[in-house]
Amino acid sequence: MKIAIVCYPTFGGSGVVATELGIELANRGHEIHFITYRQPVRLALINSNVHYHEVNVPEYPLFHYQPYELALSSKLVDMVKLHKIELLHVHYAIPHAYAGYMAKQILKEEGIKIPMVTTLHGTDITLVGNHPFYKPAVTFSINKSDVVTSVSQSLKDDTNKLFKIKKEIIVIPNFIELDNNRNETTISCHRSVMAKPEERIVTHISNFRKVKRIPDVIKIFYKIQQKIPAKLMMVGDGPEKEKAEQLCQELGIEDKVIFFGNSNEIGKILSYSDLFLLPSETESFGLAALEAMAWSVPVISSNSGGLSEVNFDGLSGYLSNVGNVDDMANKALEILKDNTTLNTFKANALSVAERFDIKNILPLYEALYYKAINDKK
Repeated sequence: MKIAIVCYPTFGGSGVVATELGIELANRGHEIHFITYRQPVRLALINSNVHYHEVNVPEYPLFHYQPYELALSSKLVDMVKLHKIELLHVHYAIPHAYAGYMAKQILKEEGIKIPMVTTLHGTDITLVGNHPFYKPAVTFSINKSDVVTSVSQSLKDDTNKLFKIKKEIIVIPNFIELDNNRNETTISCHRSVMAKPEERIVTHISNFRKVKRIPDVIKIFYKIQQKIPAKLMMVGDGPEKEKAEQLCQELGIEDKVIFFGNSNEIGKILSYSDLFLLPSETESFGLAALEAMAWSVPVISSNSGGLSEVNFDGLSGYLSNVGNVDDMANKALEILKDNTTLNTFKANALSVAERFDIKNILPLYEALYYKAINDKK
């Protein structure tokens, strides 16, 4: 198949999922065309089946905000015609599904029928998409998609609750490439750089937005380090980072917390981690938790959104109510209290992650693609 993938090219979960999905599809012989305004951060153009097409938005004095949706629609039309693309897979309802629909209509005028699969990831529905300014366009875009998927049952339920959806939404969970983890045998970073041998390493990775409840991460760790020797690895960047650094100073634990900023060496950090914290207000899925589990790192998370669909309470880690810092800290200490308990949770975390191996998930997408293409014939 010849497939165009439209996504955000950032460190965020949807961009990572879209990129890794495309790369794996290319490895299976499909021709993949990434169409976005910048090369995705995890995309290395070393596969003859992978192509990247940049969307350029020319500046024009008339526009206060440059019309990206218009430029994207036009680029999709051009690429479909030039490369004979058979299917569009857009990640995020806005603006991608909206632009995709416009491209479909333009192509239809020229006698070209092309199906569009829209994958909902979370904030396009629960945060941005539910805003009154965007809600009609989001509803329209979803209903005009040929196939709609969501990354969790929780997100599917939220979408149906918030919008008047006429399409069936198919749940296909996010995934992890376990072979990539197991093949990373060369770790240039050594554990001693981050912590002493007797210290447990606790990690958090996110975009440091309010929804991630960054102060809770700090407070949970504060309680952990009061009981056992520990270090906290904070990976990522965003609006809450400076406040988190200030809170560490106020609590007197700045020497026990390392702020990495955005990093392309997530695997190296997780490979030495003992516990992952994700106390978010909500998560449509919890991809960061899954990535941690794939490195045999148990997870302490809130029980909000789709987190319970990936972090199995009492097996891969523990779930707590949003904001219950004391409970999260106590459950963290339960896991970290001795090596036997910790190793059991580590093994269980990897076992759960194996259920989400891309080899199990990718065939679900392939089946949808083939059906969508055949239905258009």
